Amino acid sequence: MRVRERSGGQVVRVGQRLDAGTVARVRHRLHRAVDSGEGDLVVDLTGLEMIDATGLGVLVGTHRRALGAGRHLVLRAVPPRVMRVLTVTRLNRVLRVELRSPAAA
Repeated sequence: MRVRERSGGQVVRVGQRLDAGTVARVRHRLHRAVDSGEGDLVVDLTGLEMIDATGLGVLVGTHRRALGAGRHLVLRAVPPRVMRVLTVTRLNRVLRVELRSPAAA
């Protein structure tokens, strides 16, 4: 997991798994990023292959923490499998998902 500063916010790249085995480390890094920055917190899910309920909980908790800090959590490059999970759980209506630009497609 890497945190990168950019103008107007930060980008955090999550690894291949966001599940019970990884959430403690990921939660800590995401919360630290929320607390230490400004603007949007973009979570890049390019390499994410597996997410479970605990992983979804970390995203929702980080979203709430970001709102409390006057920021927004934005999910970027959401793989189709993960997008289906967000849709089924209706979290796609709560969490901001960055749509692909025509140039990126």
